[in-house]
Amino acid sequence: MKKLLTISIVLLLTFVMAGSVVAQTEIEVWFHSGRGSEREVIRDQAQRFSEMDNGITVNLVKLPEGSYTQQVQSAAAAGDLPDVLDLDGPTIANYAWSGFLKPLGEFVPEEMEEDFLPSILEQGYYKGNLYALGTFDSGLAFWGNKEYLEEVNARIPEGVEDAWTFQEFMDITKRLQELSEVEYALDMKLNYGVNEHYTYEFSPFLQAFGGDLINRETMVAEGTINGPEANAFASWFQSLFERGYADPNPPGDTQFIEGKTALAWVGHWTFNQHKNALGDDAILIPAPKFMGGKQATGMGSWAWSMPSSTEHPEAAWEFMKFILQPEEIIKMTNANGAVPARESAIEMSELYKEGGELNLFVEQLQKIAVPRPVTPAYPTITSAFQTAMDNIINGADVSQELNDAAETIDEEIEYMGIEQGE
Repeated sequence: MKKLLTISIVLLLTFVMAGSVVAQTEIEVWFHSGRGSEREVIRDQAQRFSEMDNGITVNLVKLPEGSYTQQVQSAAAAGDLPDVLDLDGPTIANYAWSGFLKPLGEFVPEEMEEDFLPSILEQGYYKGNLYALGTFDSGLAFWGNKEYLEEVNARIPEGVEDAWTFQEFMDITKRLQELSEVEYALDMKLNYGVNEHYTYEFSPFLQAFGGDLINRETMVAEGTINGPEANAFASWFQSLFERGYADPNPPGDTQFIEGKTALAWVGHWTFNQHKNALGDDAILIPAPKFMGGKQATGMGSWAWSMPSSTEHPEAAWEFMKFILQPEEIIKMTNANGAVPARESAIEMSELYKEGGELNLFVEQLQKIAVPRPVTPAYPTITSAFQTAMDNIINGADVSQELNDAAETIDEEIEYMGIEQGE
């Protein structure tokens, strides 16, 4: 009798164990192949999550960053998207508008959402629904060579509200250009190439002049991207190269660290590079106050979304919730140097918490960051702006380039059937 009972228990355990294997849910997660350190963190997160006793395993798929958007678009058209998808912030609205993304409102607790930076939510929302949440954000400021700034008696701002005025910025730029050690006062990072960098880094100047890439209420480019404020911005920007303040053909990413330039308009990702080269002479300068005291800085980065086609939304959210924990966010931002996406994670960051060396980026994201237009037409908007800026830098007629950009954008908006508010 005891023998039969033992056999029955063994059979029962075997059945239960077999059932648990059958019940195991596998989700597919696509991500872009960013920096090596980023890849290592997400792989570690996927592995640790899969080893948890939650019945979910992650099949992590890396796609090349250069062709990522094209591959995702092709997969979306073919109805072959994964369960969790990594998307660049400005593209989120296009995918949501097309119906490819599932709203996250039913999954995200209110107190969790309130912990995210406002910039993260601005890029993740479309038409009242939240479609994506990032583990990190980005920011822009001027990195300055303190030695050069002190040599020209430049005032060092103490925070966003203490930023240089436009006249102050231009006077300092002129004096820096006169230093014998300086080849170009400004480094605009044109070595990054004509791509999203142009829109991300240069449209904040446009917005600080009072213009924009598009009228965000009417969704019409005519009169905005080619309006008087935009023309004033583009003429000023072109003059930086005409006057020799900025290099239109930089040889690489070394001018600032070699002391050949004095101010570099770039982000947090250069922190280690600049500090290793210049030490305490590498300092952060907030975005200047331009026309009417307006300030603007870039924001937005890669974020996690859930395709509407997923058959495992609960499992997909469990993984997203895991990597969006403050402790996991810090693992990622410690690796890639980006701004932690949640306030609670910022408090855990030595670089970004109040008093940290990079806290200025947090302050700017909270006060003066401007999202790139949240509209399904964004791919066309950014392409048109990039083309116009490249031509303007190289001496083309400012008014004509901006008129061409407005025409290209509005034609695409009409073709797509995008209505006001979309």
